[in-house]
Amino acid sequence: MGALETDVEMKNADSPTGLEAGDNKRDKDLNSFTEIREQAKQIEKGIINKENRFILRVLRCLPNTRRKLNGIVLRSLINQIYPVADRDVLLSFIEESTGELDNTQTKTRPATKSPVAEIDTYINLLCLVHLIDTNKLVEAERCSQILMTKITSQNRRTLDLIAAKCYFYYSRVAELTDKLDSIRGLLHSRLRTATLRNDFEGQAVLINCLLRNYLHYSLYDQADKLVNKCVFPETASNNEWARFLYYLGRIKAARLEYSVAHKHLIQAMRKAPQNTAIGFRQTVQKLTVVVELLLGDIPERQIFRQASMRHSLAPYFQLTQAVRMGNLQRFGEVLENFGPQFRQDHTYTLILRLRHNVIKTAIRSIGLSYSRISPQDIAKKLGLDSAEDAEFIVAKAIRDGVIEAILDPQGGYMRSKESTDIYCTKEPQLAFHQRISFCLDLHNQSVKAMRYPPNAYGKELESAEERREREQQDLELAKEMAEDDDDSFP
Repeated sequence: MGALETDVEMKNADSPTGLEAGDNKRDKDLNSFTEIREQAKQIEKGIINKENRFILRVLRCLPNTRRKLNGIVLRSLINQIYPVADRDVLLSFIEESTGELDNTQTKTRPATKSPVAEIDTYINLLCLVHLIDTNKLVEAERCSQILMTKITSQNRRTLDLIAAKCYFYYSRVAELTDKLDSIRGLLHSRLRTATLRNDFEGQAVLINCLLRNYLHYSLYDQADKLVNKCVFPETASNNEWARFLYYLGRIKAARLEYSVAHKHLIQAMRKAPQNTAIGFRQTVQKLTVVVELLLGDIPERQIFRQASMRHSLAPYFQLTQAVRMGNLQRFGEVLENFGPQFRQDHTYTLILRLRHNVIKTAIRSIGLSYSRISPQDIAKKLGLDSAEDAEFIVAKAIRDGVIEAILDPQGGYMRSKESTDIYCTKEPQLAFHQRISFCLDLHNQSVKAMRYPPNAYGKELESAEERREREQQDLELAKEMAEDDDDSFP
């Protein structure tokens, strides 16, 4: 009993008191406030110097800043950055909180005039992100409408990068409230404006938002027309490129262009962040597995063994096994057990197309196993209803070149031909050509992604003074050589 009391007393002694915990929280809020104030100074620096890299540096810290936001930090920011007349609108979106930071803690004075448009938009964006994180969708919808009104009324190039982020979260709020179809007109008008202003980052974000909008309602034809009509900017960030390539892969897969879709999905995996964005990588990998199966290839087992992919790809591993073995019964069981998850992953329609691939695989294995077999036995092995269905399927497989066989309706059997040497066909040439094209594309992308320091090309170039000195030295050397030549002859 004494030992138990001692343990309890030690635990109470090690645990911080309520006052200490409050001080720690206040210090964290103060650090977050100071950090966002420093970000506002960076935005001002970017406006003064007309350098977007300062603003881009602030936006790259947005995921980290997002985790530090709360009502105390936001209300203190609004009270410090905005004058009294301009605070009410933003303060109405933020919940009341106790322990707000005062002027003595922040060591700043309240503003007497409204902030510049870039800082105003950034603070609005932080409020919108906080409303999304706290699941206040009604307030987030009103805040996003106010934010779009502010952006559309401005025509400042220093605002383009922040506006691009605002477009993304505006579309995200519409998706969470199931009102994506109502914002499509505004997104198209902003895309037209961004294209005319050469706002490449905004153009990339708006194209991705529109593609996500169309794909949400399964409008693949409209999405394909948008891709054909618009040119995705080459200077867009890798994250936007990854999203665009994923959407492009979904569109091409739905339109039966599996080879092109597989190429885009592999590029999306490479463009995506390697150590983060695990959810995006899982989504792309699921679609990649299905597209590879539709192409007739079997994904490598190593893909399903990755620690970050093992749980999410478990249904697709069972699907791959069913397709590889050509087992229609197991294929149907996988569809029945994991149908809701496949629908949630937007791959169910593509997986339904795999039934034909399963049948082709089964017929190929039957053709290799039997030199002669009747349609009744084929129907029994495939689980078909009648021998006539098996006969039609075998005839189509022979016509498509799946198997080398002869169908004899009078004799009532299918006779397989002897297997030919694959090196006598064009298969090795096509596989080699595919690998060469892949390596060339990878080399071209690597060259485009290379970056050089500014004015690096001029370091090895000589200045005008150095050139004059060199020419003078050359002239003197030429005179000395001429004099030596004259002295050498009598």
